[in-house]
Amino acid sequence: MNDPATLSIREVARRTGVPAATLRMWESRHGFPVPARLSSGHRRYSPRDCDAIERVLAERARGLSLQAAIERVRGASVEAEPSLFATLRRVRPELAPQVLSKRALIALSHAIEDEICARAERPLLFASFQEERFYRASERRWGELARTAELAIAFADFARPRIRARGVSEVPLTDDAPLRREWAVVCDGERFSVALTAWERTADEAVPDAERGFETIWTVEPDAVRHVAARAAELAARVDPELVRPLDDRPTPPPPDLADVFALMNRCLAYLAPGAS
Repeated sequence: MNDPATLSIREVARRTGVPAATLRMWESRHGFPVPARLSSGHRRYSPRDCDAIERVLAERARGLSLQAAIERVRGASVEAEPSLFATLRRVRPELAPQVLSKRALIALSHAIEDEICARAERPLLFASFQEERFYRASERRWGELARTAELAIAFADFARPRIRARGVSEVPLTDDAPLRREWAVVCDGERFSVALTAWERTADEAVPDAERGFETIWTVEPDAVRHVAARAAELAARVDPELVRPLDDRPTPPPPDLADVFALMNRCLAYLAPGAS
């Protein structure tokens, strides 16, 4: 089970000896550590984060640069990293999360999904829906996406796995899985790649469902998308080792085509416009 993220940045500074200002700088420049966020925006850390910070300090004492020390600690723990949001933050720490409402995140996801239908060729598709009922509401839509995909996998709190040779395979999440609080749409294609990941802030029952807040990052950079897709594939393989072949066998995608990027951006802007369905 994951350690709860209950420690404030001051408590982490006291435990590790690293000043709060330094921790903020590390997060901004290196994407490390990656704290949870309260609805107020305040950072919260787990004891595991403190352990990682102390390992970085130990590597620094052995003579490594800060960047090298962080990468070594990340490399030692990456196999246990069960979060798609954290994976993208790790490989692209320069991406600044933006807080979006559920309504806005749905519009952005639909824009990306429709662009996948229009442009992606035999992609690998992964999505995190948190709860089965959210997936069922999109099941027909994702069935259409899966029709031309090499592989399509949905993560949610399904009662049992449903592995399909064609269509969307359903992979269950345990109660303590980080993906239970994450939203993700990932497309690893030969010409078109995109990864949208979001982490839900602490739920507030007073907030309407459509206004639930999610810290969101996304990218069309193929190498970063491949990292997120590889992590999703590894999580799926824990349920069925034969479900996903190694992504190393897939050709390296070319850099994103500007025409494709502009098309996606225009569709996102249209879907996010007031009154858009």
